[in-house]
Amino acid sequence: MVGLKEELLKSIWHAFTALDLDRSGKVSKSQLKASGGRRVLSHNLCTVLNVPHDPVALEEHFRDDDEGPVSNQGYMPYLNKFILEKVQGNFDKVEFNRMCWTLCAKKNLSKSPLLISDEDAFKVWVIFNFLSEDKYPLIIVPEEIEYLLKKITEAMGAGWQQEQFDHYKIALNTSREGLSAWELIDLIGSGQFSKGMDRQTVSMAINEVFNELILDVLKQGYMLKKGHKRKNWMERWFVLKPNIISYYVSEDLKDKKGDIILDGNCCVEALPDKDGKKCLFLIKCLDKTFEISASDKKKKQEWIQAIQTTVNLLRAGSPPPHKEARQKRKELRQKLLAEQEELERQMKELQAANENKQKELETVRKQLEAAAARAAEEEKKRLQTQVELQDRFSLELEREKMVRQKMEEQVAQKSSELEQYLQRVRELEEMYKQLQEALEDEKQARQDEETVRKLQARLLEEETAKRAELEKWHLQQQQTIQMTEAEKQELENQRMMKEQALQVAMQQLKQLEMERKEALEQYEEVKKKLETAANNTKSWKDKVAHHEGLIRLIEPGSKNPHLITNWGPAAFTEAELEERQRSWKGKKATSE
Repeated sequence: MVGLKEELLKSIWHAFTALDLDRSGKVSKSQLKASGGRRVLSHNLCTVLNVPHDPVALEEHFRDDDEGPVSNQGYMPYLNKFILEKVQGNFDKVEFNRMCWTLCAKKNLSKSPLLISDEDAFKVWVIFNFLSEDKYPLIIVPEEIEYLLKKITEAMGAGWQQEQFDHYKIALNTSREGLSAWELIDLIGSGQFSKGMDRQTVSMAINEVFNELILDVLKQGYMLKKGHKRKNWMERWFVLKPNIISYYVSEDLKDKKGDIILDGNCCVEALPDKDGKKCLFLIKCLDKTFEISASDKKKKQEWIQAIQTTVNLLRAGSPPPHKEARQKRKELRQKLLAEQEELERQMKELQAANENKQKELETVRKQLEAAAARAAEEEKKRLQTQVELQDRFSLELEREKMVRQKMEEQVAQKSSELEQYLQRVRELEEMYKQLQEALEDEKQARQDEETVRKLQARLLEEETAKRAELEKWHLQQQQTIQMTEAEKQELENQRMMKEQALQVAMQQLKQLEMERKEALEQYEEVKKKLETAANNTKSWKDKVAHHEGLIRLIEPGSKNPHLITNWGPAAFTEAELEERQRSWKGKKATSE
């Protein structure tokens, strides 16, 4: 419940700080006690958190208090005592965050146009609350910014620009410790790290990261589920979360059909193909078992592994992977910070010890100078009393030599200690540099490992794509060869048919030529016959002209009625007929 309270406080902090502040930086008591403030900060929180609202407690809490909401009677103590302590976790987190977002977005969201929609900005704001540090005012450190941008870039299917982010990180570290929620929204909405991507791709990537980090969606997708009563197979959209698998009619999540409650006693195992269904696996719970069919073997293995990992986490009592990773990143940052502070403390101690040694050396030098001054004074006295105190002087001289030797030995020893101390300081400085280089090498090794892993994945995808493309080209080439052979055969058949038609046409042409020649010959013959007949006719007309009484050429008859003979119509007139009758009778009489 402590972690849940911290998550709620981050969202409420945004809504709380979005209220109008007075000159002292406090929300006035009159505002909080007014109907609008009470409705926004109390009633709405109680509604979305499913906590009974007690307006009387709010009035009693602020009675006779002039110190504002940060005092013992302020709004935050009221929030902790009367609202947050009663939260049970049975509320819609998205609806709660949306209510807090509504109160603070209008005032804080940038007015400049962004490449993301308001809905995407809301999701980035919720992700910020999840990844931000547990101190106020809330900020997100560069390491978490890098983690979030990498997740979004991977979801877009683009390559991560580490060098570009390093330049941005250096510029950021020189000015501040991290970014606020609104600065993070501006950074993602500016498209600085998503150049070349359209709005829809960026929106889908933000939604995927939101589902994973905020909604705890570990995996989702379409699969077939066997019914418990009718035993029929229906396609459902499955959503895997840390302790439950929900399945819906479609991916819009509007029509929920049921849940599979997961605990440490659940297990998942693969099934052989049966009833015409492939890629089967079974989820066993205490009260029910569920048979599910994936679309292919890869999806089947991914789902089995994801569900088994979730069950193992439930057995171990561990949080979801992304929350555990966030906690490890925080612990690593705290460890590095503690090590850095320890190094700084040691350096300060070394500096203090160095200063102490310098002071000691200065004291020894002054002692030597004082001793030399005393020796000079004594030397002067010795010269003055040389005659009287010759023996004593000799003794004093020997003693002085011994003192000087001891002092020189002490100076040499102090100098040696100082040299050793300076050598130790240099070694510690070198050790500090080596430690920094080791940390940089470790960081570079991690980046190289991530780069190699992405490169291997990209090369594998390219090899798969090229292999599929080569198979496609080979199939197209075979189809082209088959089509070419068929077209070649068809063209050969057409050529043969055309050659046969040409031969037939040639034969017909030759036949027509022969018939033309024969017709020409016949024409010549007919022409000759016509000429002969014309000549004959001409001679015959001459003969008729001499024997006009015997034969008369047929000419157009008169308009008088013609006579009819036994042989048909005749072109004779009555006079001619009478003439012919007399001629016939005369010939008959002569013959008798």
